Amino acid sequence: MTPKEVMAFAKEHNAQSVDFKFMDFIGTWQHFTIPMSAFEEDIFEEGLGFDGSSIRGWKSIHESDMILLPDPSTAVIDPFMETPTLSLICNVFDPITREPYERDPRNIATKAEEYLKSTGIADVAYFGPEAEFFIFDEVRYDLGSNHSFHMVDSVEGIWNTGRSEEPNLGYKVRHKEGYFPVPPTDSLQEVREEMVRKMEAVGIQVERQHHEVATAGQAEIDFRFDSLLRCADKLMWFKYIVKNVALSFGKTATFMPKPLYGDNGSGMHTHISLWKKGKPLFAGDEYGGLSKLALYFIGGILKHARALCAITNPTTNSYRRLVPGFEAPVNLAYSSRNRSAAIRIPMYSPSPKAKRIEFRTPDPSCNGYLAFAAMLMAGLDGIENKIDPGQPLDKDIYSLSPEELKNVPSAPGSLQEALKALEEDHDFLLKGGVFSEDVIEAWISYKREREFNPVNLRPTPMEFFLYFDI
Repeated sequence: MTPKEVMAFAKEHNAQSVDFKFMDFIGTWQHFTIPMSAFEEDIFEEGLGFDGSSIRGWKSIHESDMILLPDPSTAVIDPFMETPTLSLICNVFDPITREPYERDPRNIATKAEEYLKSTGIADVAYFGPEAEFFIFDEVRYDLGSNHSFHMVDSVEGIWNTGRSEEPNLGYKVRHKEGYFPVPPTDSLQEVREEMVRKMEAVGIQVERQHHEVATAGQAEIDFRFDSLLRCADKLMWFKYIVKNVALSFGKTATFMPKPLYGDNGSGMHTHISLWKKGKPLFAGDEYGGLSKLALYFIGGILKHARALCAITNPTTNSYRRLVPGFEAPVNLAYSSRNRSAAIRIPMYSPSPKAKRIEFRTPDPSCNGYLAFAAMLMAGLDGIENKIDPGQPLDKDIYSLSPEELKNVPSAPGSLQEALKALEEDHDFLLKGGVFSEDVIEAWISYKREREFNPVNLRPTPMEFFLYFDI
Protein backbone atom coordinates (compact mmCIF):
# COMPACT_ATOMS: atom_id res chain seq x y z
CA MET A 1 0.00 0.00 0.00
CA THR A 2 0.95 3.62 -0.49
CA PRO A 3 0.41 6.14 2.34
CA LYS A 4 -2.73 7.37 0.57
CA GLU A 5 -4.03 3.81 0.29
CA VAL A 6 -3.33 3.26 3.98
CA MET A 7 -5.50 6.27 4.85
CA ALA A 8 -8.31 4.87 2.71
CA PHE A 9 -7.83 1.39 4.21
CA ALA A 10 -8.14 2.81 7.74
CA LYS A 11 -11.31 4.67 6.81
CA GLU A 12 -12.79 1.59 5.12
CA HIS A 13 -12.30 -0.42 8.33
CA ASN A 14 -13.50 2.38 10.56
CA ALA A 15 -10.19 2.47 12.45
CA GLN A 16 -10.39 4.52 15.62
CA SER A 17 -6.72 4.20 16.60
CA VAL A 18 -3.34 3.62 14.97
CA ASP A 19 -0.77 1.35 16.60
CA PHE A 20 2.92 1.74 15.76
CA LYS A 21 4.99 -1.41 16.33
CA PHE A 22 8.78 -1.54 16.31
CA MET A 23 11.48 -3.99 17.37
CA ASP A 24 13.77 -3.62 20.35
CA PHE A 25 17.38 -4.74 19.98
CA ILE A 26 16.90 -8.09 21.71
CA GLY A 27 13.79 -9.31 19.89
CA THR A 28 10.51 -8.10 21.39
CA TRP A 29 7.91 -5.88 19.76
CA GLN A 30 7.29 -2.49 21.38
CA HIS A 31 4.43 -0.15 20.51
CA PHE A 32 2.50 3.01 21.15
CA THR A 33 -0.92 4.12 19.92
CA ILE A 34 -2.45 7.39 18.75
CA PRO A 35 -6.10 8.25 18.03
CA MET A 36 -7.14 8.25 14.38
CA SER A 37 -7.81 11.98 14.64
CA ALA A 38 -4.04 12.53 15.10
CA PHE A 39 -3.05 10.35 12.14
CA GLU A 40 -2.01 12.31 9.06
CA GLU A 41 -0.51 11.16 5.79
CA ASP A 42 2.66 13.21 6.36
CA ILE A 43 3.58 10.90 9.28
CA PHE A 44 4.92 8.50 6.66
CA GLU A 45 7.46 11.17 5.65
CA GLU A 46 8.07 13.08 8.87
CA GLY A 47 7.76 10.22 11.34
CA LEU A 48 6.87 10.30 15.02
CA GLY A 49 9.32 11.16 17.77
CA PHE A 50 9.74 9.01 20.88
CA ASP A 51 12.13 8.40 23.76
CA GLY A 52 14.35 5.41 23.01
CA SER A 53 16.45 5.54 26.19
CA SER A 54 14.57 2.72 27.93
CA ILE A 55 14.55 0.32 24.97
CA ARG A 56 16.68 -2.76 25.65
CA GLY A 57 20.12 -2.64 24.06
CA TRP A 58 19.82 0.87 22.67
CA LYS A 59 22.08 3.81 23.42
CA SER A 60 21.95 5.82 26.63
CA ILE A 61 19.81 8.75 27.66
CA HIS A 62 22.02 11.43 26.08
CA GLU A 63 21.12 10.01 22.63
CA SER A 64 17.55 9.04 23.44
CA ASP A 65 15.48 11.00 20.89
CA MET A 66 14.37 8.72 18.04
CA ILE A 67 12.03 8.87 15.06
CA LEU A 68 9.64 6.10 13.96
CA LEU A 69 8.83 5.92 10.25
CA PRO A 70 5.91 3.55 9.52
CA ASP A 71 6.16 1.20 6.55
CA PRO A 72 2.86 1.62 4.65
CA SER A 73 3.14 -1.85 3.10
CA THR A 74 2.69 -3.40 6.58
CA ALA A 75 -0.77 -1.94 7.25
CA VAL A 76 -3.30 -4.38 8.73
CA ILE A 77 -6.11 -4.25 11.26
CA ASP A 78 -4.93 -5.61 14.61
CA PRO A 79 -7.03 -8.77 15.16
CA PHE A 80 -7.13 -8.46 18.97
CA MET A 81 -8.15 -4.89 19.71
CA GLU A 82 -11.82 -4.28 20.56
CA THR A 83 -11.36 -0.74 19.28
CA PRO A 84 -10.77 -1.02 15.50
CA THR A 85 -7.04 -0.37 15.29
CA LEU A 86 -4.79 0.11 12.28
CA SER A 87 -1.38 -1.51 12.88
CA LEU A 88 1.84 -0.38 11.19
CA ILE A 89 5.36 -1.81 11.56
CA CYS A 90 7.99 0.90 11.75
CA ASN A 91 11.67 1.53 11.17
CA VAL A 92 13.71 3.62 13.60
CA PHE A 93 15.68 6.66 12.44
CA ASP A 94 18.12 9.10 13.99
CA PRO A 95 16.30 12.47 14.25
CA ILE A 96 19.45 14.51 13.53
CA THR A 97 20.97 12.66 10.58
CA ARG A 98 17.69 11.11 9.37
CA GLU A 99 19.75 7.95 8.83
CA PRO A 100 18.43 4.50 9.78
CA TYR A 101 19.32 3.75 13.40
CA GLU A 102 22.07 1.12 13.28
CA ARG A 103 20.72 -0.85 16.27
CA ASP A 104 17.22 -1.17 14.82
CA PRO A 105 16.95 -4.86 13.82
CA ARG A 106 14.52 -4.09 10.99
CA ASN A 107 17.03 -1.69 9.44
CA ILE A 108 19.70 -4.40 9.63
CA ALA A 109 17.39 -6.82 7.80
CA THR A 110 16.74 -4.17 5.14
CA LYS A 111 20.48 -3.62 4.67
CA ALA A 112 21.01 -7.38 4.30
CA GLU A 113 18.52 -7.47 1.44
CA GLU A 114 20.20 -4.45 -0.16
CA TYR A 115 23.62 -6.08 0.17
CA LEU A 116 22.34 -9.26 -1.48
CA LYS A 117 21.19 -7.26 -4.51
CA SER A 118 24.47 -5.33 -4.65
CA THR A 119 26.47 -8.57 -5.00
CA GLY A 120 24.62 -9.53 -8.17
CA ILE A 121 24.39 -13.09 -6.84
CA ALA A 122 20.62 -12.98 -6.35
CA ASP A 123 17.83 -10.45 -5.96
CA VAL A 124 15.80 -12.17 -3.26
CA ALA A 125 16.45 -14.52 -0.34
CA TYR A 126 13.47 -16.53 0.82
CA PHE A 127 13.13 -17.72 4.41
CA GLY A 128 10.65 -20.17 5.90
CA PRO A 129 10.95 -20.63 9.69
CA GLU A 130 9.23 -23.43 11.62
CA ALA A 131 8.91 -21.84 15.05
CA GLU A 132 7.84 -24.40 17.65
CA PHE A 133 6.29 -23.36 20.96
CA PHE A 134 4.54 -24.64 24.08
CA ILE A 135 1.00 -23.85 25.24
CA PHE A 136 0.73 -24.25 29.01
CA ASP A 137 -2.19 -23.90 31.40
CA GLU A 138 -0.08 -22.23 34.07
CA VAL A 139 3.39 -20.83 34.66
CA ARG A 140 4.85 -19.68 37.98
CA TYR A 141 8.39 -18.56 38.78
CA ASP A 142 10.16 -16.47 41.40
CA LEU A 143 13.68 -15.76 42.56
CA GLY A 144 15.48 -13.90 45.31
CA SER A 145 18.84 -13.97 47.05
CA ASN A 146 17.77 -17.03 49.06
CA HIS A 147 15.36 -18.84 46.76
CA SER A 148 14.37 -19.60 43.18
CA PHE A 149 11.84 -21.85 41.51
CA HIS A 150 9.79 -22.33 38.36
CA MET A 151 6.77 -24.47 37.59
CA VAL A 152 4.76 -24.98 34.42
CA ASP A 153 1.66 -27.09 34.09
CA SER A 154 -0.57 -28.46 31.37
CA VAL A 155 -3.63 -30.67 31.46
CA GLU A 156 -1.81 -32.74 28.82
CA GLY A 157 1.32 -33.17 30.96
CA ILE A 158 2.27 -36.79 31.56
CA TRP A 159 3.01 -35.90 35.20
CA ASN A 160 -0.74 -35.31 35.70
CA THR A 161 -1.92 -38.89 35.17
CA GLY A 162 -2.48 -39.25 38.92
CA ARG A 163 -3.85 -35.79 39.66
CA SER A 164 -7.38 -35.38 40.95
CA GLU A 165 -9.16 -33.42 38.24
CA GLU A 166 -12.75 -34.19 39.25
CA PRO A 167 -12.62 -36.31 37.13
CA ASN A 168 -9.22 -37.04 35.57
CA LEU A 169 -10.11 -38.49 32.15
CA GLY A 170 -6.60 -39.51 31.14
CA TYR A 171 -5.38 -38.80 27.60
CA LYS A 172 -2.06 -37.39 28.79
CA VAL A 173 0.74 -37.13 26.23
CA ARG A 174 3.66 -39.38 27.10
CA HIS A 175 7.18 -37.95 26.79
CA LYS A 176 8.22 -37.73 23.14
CA GLU A 177 4.86 -39.11 21.89
CA GLY A 178 3.08 -35.90 20.93
CA TYR A 179 3.64 -36.21 17.16
CA PHE A 180 0.67 -36.22 15.98
CA PRO A 181 -2.13 -37.83 18.05
CA VAL A 182 -5.73 -36.84 17.29
CA PRO A 183 -8.08 -35.37 19.93
CA PRO A 184 -8.81 -36.00 22.74
CA THR A 185 -5.09 -36.68 23.37
CA ASP A 186 -4.37 -33.54 21.35
CA SER A 187 -6.37 -31.12 23.47
CA LEU A 188 -5.26 -27.98 21.65
CA GLN A 189 -6.67 -28.40 18.15
CA GLU A 190 -9.19 -25.57 18.51
CA VAL A 191 -6.60 -23.26 20.10
CA ARG A 192 -4.24 -23.73 17.17
CA GLU A 193 -7.13 -23.36 14.69
CA GLU A 194 -7.97 -19.95 16.18
CA MET A 195 -4.30 -19.00 15.86
CA VAL A 196 -4.45 -19.95 12.18
CA ARG A 197 -7.58 -17.82 11.62
CA LYS A 198 -5.90 -14.79 13.21
CA MET A 199 -2.74 -15.33 11.18
CA GLU A 200 -4.71 -15.45 7.96
CA ALA A 201 -6.43 -12.21 8.98
CA VAL A 202 -3.09 -10.37 8.94
CA GLY A 203 -1.92 -11.90 5.67
CA ILE A 204 0.09 -14.90 6.86
CA GLN A 205 -0.43 -17.90 4.55
CA VAL A 206 -0.51 -20.93 6.85
CA GLU A 207 0.50 -24.31 5.43
CA ARG A 208 -0.27 -26.64 8.35
CA GLN A 209 -0.65 -26.84 12.11
CA HIS A 210 -0.14 -29.76 14.46
CA HIS A 211 0.87 -30.99 17.89
CA GLU A 212 4.61 -31.39 18.30
CA VAL A 213 6.70 -34.17 19.87
CA ALA A 214 6.80 -33.13 23.51
CA THR A 215 4.18 -33.59 26.22
CA ALA A 216 2.33 -30.62 27.74
CA GLY A 217 1.15 -28.78 24.66
CA GLN A 218 4.11 -28.43 22.32
CA ALA A 219 2.88 -27.09 18.97
CA GLU A 220 3.96 -26.06 15.50
CA ILE A 221 2.25 -23.88 12.90
CA ASP A 222 4.06 -23.55 9.57
CA PHE A 223 3.58 -20.57 7.30
CA ARG A 224 4.66 -20.02 3.71
CA PHE A 225 8.14 -18.68 3.03
CA ASP A 226 8.68 -15.03 2.13
CA SER A 227 11.50 -12.60 1.45
CA LEU A 228 13.83 -11.91 4.38
CA LEU A 229 12.27 -8.69 5.69
CA ARG A 230 8.67 -9.76 5.09
CA CYS A 231 9.30 -13.13 6.70
CA ALA A 232 10.79 -11.46 9.79
CA ASP A 233 7.70 -9.19 9.96
CA LYS A 234 5.46 -12.25 9.74
CA LEU A 235 7.44 -14.04 12.45
CA MET A 236 6.69 -11.13 14.79
CA TRP A 237 2.97 -11.28 13.97
CA PHE A 238 3.19 -15.06 14.44
CA LYS A 239 4.55 -14.74 17.99
CA TYR A 240 2.10 -11.94 18.84
CA ILE A 241 -0.86 -14.00 17.65
CA VAL A 242 0.23 -17.24 19.35
CA LYS A 243 0.59 -15.49 22.71
CA ASN A 244 -2.63 -13.49 22.49
CA VAL A 245 -4.80 -16.38 21.29
CA ALA A 246 -3.42 -18.59 24.05
CA LEU A 247 -4.33 -15.89 26.56
CA SER A 248 -7.86 -15.65 25.17
CA PHE A 249 -8.28 -19.38 25.94
CA GLY A 250 -6.99 -18.91 29.49
CA LYS A 251 -3.61 -20.39 28.57
CA THR A 252 -0.08 -19.10 28.12
CA ALA A 253 2.39 -19.68 25.27
CA THR A 254 6.17 -19.57 25.31
CA PHE A 255 8.91 -19.67 22.68
CA MET A 256 11.55 -20.64 25.25
CA PRO A 257 13.70 -23.30 23.59
CA LYS A 258 13.73 -25.64 26.60
CA PRO A 259 10.99 -25.07 29.18
CA LEU A 260 10.73 -28.77 30.12
CA TYR A 261 13.33 -31.19 31.43
CA GLY A 262 13.40 -34.65 29.87
CA ASP A 263 11.48 -33.92 26.67
CA ASN A 264 12.03 -32.21 23.33
CA GLY A 265 12.79 -28.52 23.17
CA SER A 266 11.46 -26.01 20.65
CA GLY A 267 13.54 -25.33 17.56
CA MET A 268 13.09 -23.02 14.60
CA HIS A 269 14.21 -25.02 11.58
CA THR A 270 14.73 -22.38 8.89
CA HIS A 271 14.37 -23.04 5.14
CA ILE A 272 16.45 -20.80 2.87
CA SER A 273 16.75 -20.33 -0.88
CA LEU A 274 18.11 -17.68 -3.26
CA TRP A 275 16.37 -16.55 -6.43
CA LYS A 276 17.27 -14.22 -9.29
CA LYS A 277 14.90 -12.78 -11.88
CA GLY A 278 12.22 -15.22 -10.81
CA LYS A 279 14.44 -18.30 -11.11
CA PRO A 280 15.64 -20.55 -8.25
CA LEU A 281 19.42 -20.66 -7.79
CA PHE A 282 19.73 -23.61 -5.43
CA ALA A 283 18.65 -26.33 -7.90
CA GLY A 284 21.34 -28.20 -9.85
CA ASP A 285 23.16 -31.44 -10.53
CA GLU A 286 25.31 -31.57 -7.41
CA TYR A 287 24.67 -33.56 -4.23
CA GLY A 288 21.00 -33.66 -3.19
CA GLY A 289 19.94 -31.94 -6.42
CA LEU A 290 21.66 -28.73 -5.35
CA SER A 291 23.67 -26.28 -7.41
CA LYS A 292 27.33 -25.50 -6.72
CA LEU A 293 26.17 -22.10 -5.49
CA ALA A 294 23.91 -23.75 -2.91
CA LEU A 295 26.78 -25.94 -1.69
CA TYR A 296 28.95 -22.86 -1.25
CA PHE A 297 26.09 -21.25 0.69
CA ILE A 298 26.05 -24.32 2.97
CA GLY A 299 29.83 -24.01 3.30
CA GLY A 300 29.42 -20.45 4.57
CA ILE A 301 26.75 -21.42 7.09
CA LEU A 302 28.84 -24.30 8.44
CA LYS A 303 32.05 -22.24 8.59
CA HIS A 304 30.38 -19.48 10.61
CA ALA A 305 27.83 -21.63 12.47
CA ARG A 306 29.43 -21.29 15.90
CA ALA A 307 29.39 -17.50 15.60
CA LEU A 308 25.87 -17.57 14.12
CA CYS A 309 24.64 -19.37 17.23
CA ALA A 310 25.18 -16.21 19.28
CA ILE A 311 22.38 -14.67 17.15
CA THR A 312 20.28 -17.68 16.09
CA ASN A 313 20.39 -19.32 19.56
CA PRO A 314 20.80 -16.22 21.70
CA THR A 315 19.69 -17.26 25.19
CA THR A 316 21.23 -19.29 27.99
CA ASN A 317 18.17 -21.52 27.71
CA SER A 318 19.04 -22.21 24.05
CA TYR A 319 21.90 -24.42 25.22
CA ARG A 320 19.61 -26.61 27.34
CA ARG A 321 18.30 -27.73 23.92
CA LEU A 322 21.62 -27.85 22.02
CA VAL A 323 23.09 -30.78 23.94
CA PRO A 324 25.23 -33.52 22.29
CA GLY A 325 23.88 -37.04 22.57
CA PHE A 326 20.22 -36.04 22.30
CA GLU A 327 18.02 -35.31 19.30
CA ALA A 328 19.33 -31.78 18.81
CA PRO A 329 21.05 -30.44 15.65
CA VAL A 330 24.44 -29.76 17.27
CA ASN A 331 26.55 -31.54 14.64
CA LEU A 332 27.71 -29.04 12.04
CA ALA A 333 27.33 -31.21 8.98
CA TYR A 334 24.92 -31.40 6.03
CA SER A 335 22.91 -34.20 4.50
CA SER A 336 19.86 -34.90 2.35
CA ARG A 337 16.73 -36.02 4.24
CA ASN A 338 18.78 -36.51 7.42
CA ARG A 339 17.31 -34.65 10.39
CA SER A 340 20.31 -35.39 12.61
CA ALA A 341 22.52 -32.95 10.67
CA ALA A 342 22.57 -29.19 11.28
CA ILE A 343 21.71 -28.62 7.61
CA ARG A 344 19.20 -30.84 5.84
CA ILE A 345 18.36 -30.81 2.14
CA PRO A 346 14.60 -31.50 1.91
CA MET A 347 13.77 -34.07 -0.77
CA TYR A 348 9.96 -33.83 -0.85
CA SER A 349 9.76 -32.54 -4.40
CA PRO A 350 11.88 -32.79 -7.58
CA SER A 351 10.79 -29.31 -8.65
CA PRO A 352 13.67 -26.79 -8.91
CA LYS A 353 11.38 -24.24 -7.23
CA ALA A 354 11.22 -26.45 -4.12
CA LYS A 355 14.99 -26.81 -3.80
CA ARG A 356 16.22 -25.23 -0.60
CA ILE A 357 18.32 -25.90 2.47
CA GLU A 358 17.02 -26.27 6.03
CA PHE A 359 19.22 -24.91 8.83
CA ARG A 360 18.00 -26.82 11.88
CA THR A 361 20.11 -25.35 14.68
CA PRO A 362 18.24 -22.02 15.31
CA ASP A 363 15.52 -21.68 17.92
CA PRO A 364 12.52 -19.35 18.25
CA SER A 365 14.02 -17.23 21.04
CA CYS A 366 15.98 -15.39 18.35
CA ASN A 367 15.32 -11.97 16.86
CA GLY A 368 14.17 -12.92 13.36
CA TYR A 369 15.46 -9.76 11.69
CA LEU A 370 18.98 -10.31 13.04
CA ALA A 371 18.95 -14.10 12.67
CA PHE A 372 17.81 -14.14 9.03
CA ALA A 373 20.24 -11.34 8.14
CA ALA A 374 23.13 -13.19 9.80
CA MET A 375 22.28 -16.49 8.07
CA LEU A 376 22.17 -14.71 4.71
CA MET A 377 25.50 -13.00 5.29
CA ALA A 378 27.16 -16.30 6.27
CA GLY A 379 25.80 -18.01 3.17
CA LEU A 380 26.87 -15.17 0.89
CA ASP A 381 30.36 -15.31 2.38
CA GLY A 382 30.40 -18.97 1.41
CA ILE A 383 29.42 -18.13 -2.17
CA GLU A 384 31.81 -15.19 -2.49
CA ASN A 385 34.76 -17.25 -1.18
CA LYS A 386 33.66 -20.58 -2.70
CA ILE A 387 33.74 -22.34 0.66
CA ASP A 388 33.60 -26.10 0.19
CA PRO A 389 31.20 -27.63 2.75
CA GLY A 390 33.11 -30.94 2.66
CA GLN A 391 31.49 -34.33 2.30
CA PRO A 392 27.86 -34.86 3.38
CA LEU A 393 27.23 -37.08 6.38
CA ASP A 394 24.54 -39.53 5.31
CA LYS A 395 24.29 -41.40 8.59
CA ASP A 396 22.22 -41.21 11.74
CA ILE A 397 24.66 -38.91 13.50
CA TYR A 398 22.98 -39.54 16.85
CA SER A 399 24.10 -43.18 16.68
CA LEU A 400 27.77 -42.47 15.87
CA SER A 401 30.48 -43.13 18.43
CA PRO A 402 32.69 -40.33 19.84
CA GLU A 403 35.51 -41.66 17.66
CA GLU A 404 33.35 -41.37 14.52
CA LEU A 405 32.28 -37.85 15.52
CA LYS A 406 35.74 -36.51 16.33
CA ASN A 407 36.09 -34.75 12.97
CA VAL A 408 32.54 -33.35 12.96
CA PRO A 409 32.48 -29.85 14.47
CA SER A 410 29.80 -29.10 17.04
CA ALA A 411 27.64 -26.14 17.96
CA PRO A 412 28.72 -24.17 21.05
CA GLY A 413 27.86 -25.70 24.41
CA SER A 414 26.85 -22.43 26.08
CA LEU A 415 25.87 -18.86 25.31
CA GLN A 416 29.29 -17.74 26.57
CA GLU A 417 30.99 -20.05 24.07
CA ALA A 418 28.80 -18.72 21.25
CA LEU A 419 29.50 -15.10 22.16
CA LYS A 420 33.23 -15.83 22.17
CA ALA A 421 32.89 -17.35 18.69
CA LEU A 422 31.05 -14.23 17.50
CA GLU A 423 33.78 -12.02 18.96
CA GLU A 424 36.39 -13.90 16.97
CA ASP A 425 34.40 -14.38 13.76
CA HIS A 426 32.15 -11.55 12.60
CA ASP A 427 33.87 -9.88 9.65
CA PHE A 428 31.39 -11.60 7.32
CA LEU A 429 28.58 -9.69 9.05
CA LEU A 430 30.22 -6.31 8.47
CA LYS A 431 30.19 -6.50 4.67
CA GLY A 432 28.14 -3.76 3.08
CA GLY A 433 27.64 -2.16 6.49
CA VAL A 434 24.85 -4.65 7.23
CA PHE A 435 25.97 -5.15 10.82
CA SER A 436 28.41 -2.73 12.46
CA GLU A 437 31.11 -3.16 15.08
CA ASP A 438 28.85 -1.18 17.42
CA VAL A 439 25.98 -3.63 16.88
CA ILE A 440 28.22 -6.67 17.44
CA GLU A 441 29.82 -5.18 20.56
CA ALA A 442 26.47 -4.08 21.98
CA TRP A 443 24.96 -7.51 21.38
CA ILE A 444 27.83 -9.35 23.05
CA SER A 445 27.95 -6.93 25.98
CA TYR A 446 24.20 -7.08 26.60
CA LYS A 447 24.06 -10.85 26.41
CA ARG A 448 27.00 -11.31 28.78
CA GLU A 449 26.05 -8.69 31.34
CA ARG A 450 22.27 -9.02 31.34
CA GLU A 451 21.79 -12.73 30.65
CA PHE A 452 24.81 -15.03 30.89
CA ASN A 453 26.35 -13.60 34.06
CA PRO A 454 23.10 -13.47 36.12
CA VAL A 455 22.25 -17.06 35.17
CA ASN A 456 25.79 -18.27 35.70
CA LEU A 457 26.05 -16.69 39.17
CA ARG A 458 22.78 -18.02 40.56
CA PRO A 459 22.58 -21.33 42.47
CA THR A 460 19.93 -23.70 41.08
CA PRO A 461 17.66 -26.28 42.76
CA MET A 462 19.62 -29.02 41.00
CA GLU A 463 22.81 -27.85 42.67
CA PHE A 464 21.11 -28.08 46.07
CA PHE A 465 20.00 -31.61 45.19
CA LEU A 466 23.55 -32.59 44.24
CA TYR A 467 25.66 -30.70 46.73
CA PHE A 468 23.82 -29.54 49.87
CA ASP A 469 24.89 -32.54 51.94
CA ILE A 470 28.54 -32.52 50.87
